[in-house]
Amino acid sequence: MTNHHKNPNETKEYSVLYGSNSIRLSGSEWIAVTILCIGFFFFAPTFWGHIEQFKAGPDYRLPYALGSDYWLYHRNCQRACSEVKSLVVGDSVIWGHYVSKENTLASDLNKIIGRNEFANLGVDGFHPAALLGLLKYYGRNIKGKNVLIQLNPLWMSSQKHDLQTDKEFRFNHPKLVPQFDPKIPCYKDSFSKRLLIAVERHLSFLSWTSHLRMVYYDNLDMPTWTLEHPYTCPFKAVLAGLPTAENLDLVENISWTEKGVTKQDFDWVELESSLQWNLFRQIVELLRERDNNVFVLVGPFNEHILKTKSFNVYQEMKCKIEKWLQQNKAAYYIPPPLPSEFYRDASHPIAEGYALLAKQLYENQSFRSSIIP
Repeated sequence: MTNHHKNPNETKEYSVLYGSNSIRLSGSEWIAVTILCIGFFFFAPTFWGHIEQFKAGPDYRLPYALGSDYWLYHRNCQRACSEVKSLVVGDSVIWGHYVSKENTLASDLNKIIGRNEFANLGVDGFHPAALLGLLKYYGRNIKGKNVLIQLNPLWMSSQKHDLQTDKEFRFNHPKLVPQFDPKIPCYKDSFSKRLLIAVERHLSFLSWTSHLRMVYYDNLDMPTWTLEHPYTCPFKAVLAGLPTAENLDLVENISWTEKGVTKQDFDWVELESSLQWNLFRQIVELLRERDNNVFVLVGPFNEHILKTKSFNVYQEMKCKIEKWLQQNKAAYYIPPPLPSEFYRDASHPIAEGYALLAKQLYENQSFRSSIIP
C-alpha cells in the first residue's frame, strides 16, 4: 500500500479571481455605475445652475475677476435674455472699466429711458476674435433680441492688437478665438490643447468644472487646492457663493491728460487685411442669422490722443467701416469725439463721457427706431 504524505514545505496553489481588489463589481453593477457617471456628466451643470444663487440686480455686469468664466457668462446671457429686450455687447468699454456699474453705457441708457431696458453683456478684453467665439458657443440664447454691438477700433491699431504678428504672445481670451481656421499667426498652442478647447465649447461639463475652479478654488485643480488647504473642507468653499462685490480699485474718474498720457502715433493695419475686422463682420452676420436686430456702435475712440499722421489714417479707416455698414444695410452710429477731458485713455470714457454718449445715442434717430421699442 502506497502511503501519500503531504510535504509541509509544499506550496498550495490557489486560483485568484480578478485580482487583489477588496471591492469587486459585477457586470450589472458596472452598468449601474456607468449610467450614474453619464448622468452626472450631462446633468450636473444644469443641476448646479439651479442650486447656485445668481443674484443679478439692475445694472449687473460680470465681476471683473470672472471675465474668463464663460459658463457664468452663459448663465448671465440666459438671465438677461429673459429679463430685458435689449443687450449691449462689447469689450471693456461696454463693461465700463473705469466706472462703477451704475455709470456704464447700458446703465445710462436705462436712466434716460426710465426703465430697465438694456443689459450689460460687455467683458474686459473681448476683442472681436474672442467675442465671436463667446457669442457663437456661450451666447446661444441671444436670439430675437435688440443687440447693440460695439466695435472698438483700438483692436486694429497695430499688428499685435490685430493678432497678425508671427511672434507668439499671450493675448486676451485665447480659449475663445478660432482654434484652426482662420489661422492666427501669434497663437502657437499645441494641436492637442487646441482640440481640447474645441471640445470644451460643446460640453458644458468641462466649462462648468472650469467655473468651479475659478470661483471657489483659486483657479486650481482639486488635488492642488487640497494640498494648499489641508485643513479646509472642499465643500465649505462653495458656501460663500458667487462674488458680487464691485472692484472699486478700477474706478478712476480722471482724464488721460490728468494722468500725464501724451499723444500717440498708432501703426494702424489695413482694414482689408485686418483679422479683427474680418471676424467682427462675422459677428454681425452671426447675430443676424439668429434673428437679432443689430445696431453697430463704432467707438467711442479718443481721437484727441492721436498725432496728425495717425489721425488721418484713422479717418480713412472710419470711412471704410461706414461704407461696409451702409452696403450691408446695418444700422450704426459713429459718434463724434467726446470732449478730450471725458476720456481716460485711447478708448475708455469716464463717467461723464458715458453719460454724454448715452445721450447722443438716444438722440440718434437710427438708434431709436431700430433698438428702442
